[in-house]
Amino acid sequence: MRAMNLITLILIIIGGLNWLSMGLAGYDILGAIFGGSGDAVARIAYVIIGLSAIWQLMPFVQSFTETEVSAERHAHH
Repeated sequence: MRAMNLITLILIIIGGLNWLSMGLAGYDILGAIFGGSGDAVARIAYVIIGLSAIWQLMPFVQSFTETEVSAERHAHH
């Protein structure tokens, strides 16, 4: 599960940087890479990043009841 948590965290960071680019410059990096924000491939990338955020909710919620490191180690997905 540690690998999945790392992958999803990286994807969330990529999504956040894309939003930063959208907010500051009005430029959609992922849309540009995948052929436009309405293109099917770009939409799949957005969905994968969104699912990554959902995946990361479990360690986030567990961190309120356990130490953060323990929550990451024992995340049951």
